Amino acid sequence: MGNPTKLEPNKQLDWKWQSRKSLRSLSDFEQYFDLSVDEKKAFAYNQDLFQVRATPYYASLAHKTDINCPIRQILVPQFKEVEAYKTQSLKDPLAERQNNPVPRIIHRYKDRVLLLVTDFCSVYCRYCTRKHFTATGQAVISKKDFHLALDYIYKHSEIKEVILSGGDPLTLSDEKLDELLYAIKGIPHVELIRIGTRVPTVMPMRVTEKLVKILRKHKPVFLMSHFNHRKEITDLSSQALELFVDHGIPVMNQMVLLKNINDSADAVYELSRALLRLRVKPYYMFQCDPVVGTEHLKVSLEKSKSIQRELWGHSSGLAMPNLSLDIPDGGGKVGIVPDFYQGSEAGTHFFVGFDGVKGVYKDPVE
Repeated sequence: MGNPTKLEPNKQLDWKWQSRKSLRSLSDFEQYFDLSVDEKKAFAYNQDLFQVRATPYYASLAHKTDINCPIRQILVPQFKEVEAYKTQSLKDPLAERQNNPVPRIIHRYKDRVLLLVTDFCSVYCRYCTRKHFTATGQAVISKKDFHLALDYIYKHSEIKEVILSGGDPLTLSDEKLDELLYAIKGIPHVELIRIGTRVPTVMPMRVTEKLVKILRKHKPVFLMSHFNHRKEITDLSSQALELFVDHGIPVMNQMVLLKNINDSADAVYELSRALLRLRVKPYYMFQCDPVVGTEHLKVSLEKSKSIQRELWGHSSGLAMPNLSLDIPDGGGKVGIVPDFYQGSEAGTHFFVGFDGVKGVYKDPVE
């Protein structure tokens, strides 16, 4: 493990202290890790490739010496991030800037919009898909941009859901979140709000009774957590997740398949079962987007499909996240499922189950 004594026990449960004391430089990281030559080299380029930041809490979960530690690979930069790439390397892989009608709004799907309320995260994951926006010094949404966003949502009555994202919305103060939620829920046709966050994973002490009561006040609010590995689920993160659920806030988890981190059926299954015990639904299992600096973390689609197929017959539906891919250049999200369908003839459809059992399904006679 890292060095938990660095957490200063009297301070470790103060989320604002965690944020202020975030690891940002080579010297900060050297207090927690015996860095490899490759890792040290990466710090010289981090401003060009993507900023580096980690809370003391999250850094303490990573191994001090093992460069293959899953959490360490997520938070410590590698020189591979700046090496020449053989395949895709996109700054904005989802083409969000093409679906950006007003500042801070991404409107790709008819009935929902993404509202980027901050560009700040308490940990900058090395595979971040929004490098075109995150950590670019835009901080909290300005009053002007927020009013433009609200006006856009108000004028589009087809919008039923607003997804708060960024950056990480839960890095905002309770008062700012309350203000944002109140204004959004004041729009008559907005039915629910989703909040995408990694805070329960990387800074769980941020989740307080006061925070969850604010979210509950503006119900329905759905929380989209982001855990990638069983090692990220600690006593503190478990308490944070259960605090949401106990206050009637549904929590659904989105993970990203990452090479040599969680790219096995066992790793996915173990994470899913741990989440379910906390009443959190494993929701998405995403392909890593082809964002600049991530080729070394990408899992081939064939391997991802084999992981899903292996899980299919050995994991309950509750524990099965949906394997999904965001089509690069703005094609949207698509689900990928094992192909059990073998074809059809004269209204009879042929199937083979996960364990080889064959069967037919016949259409009704018209």
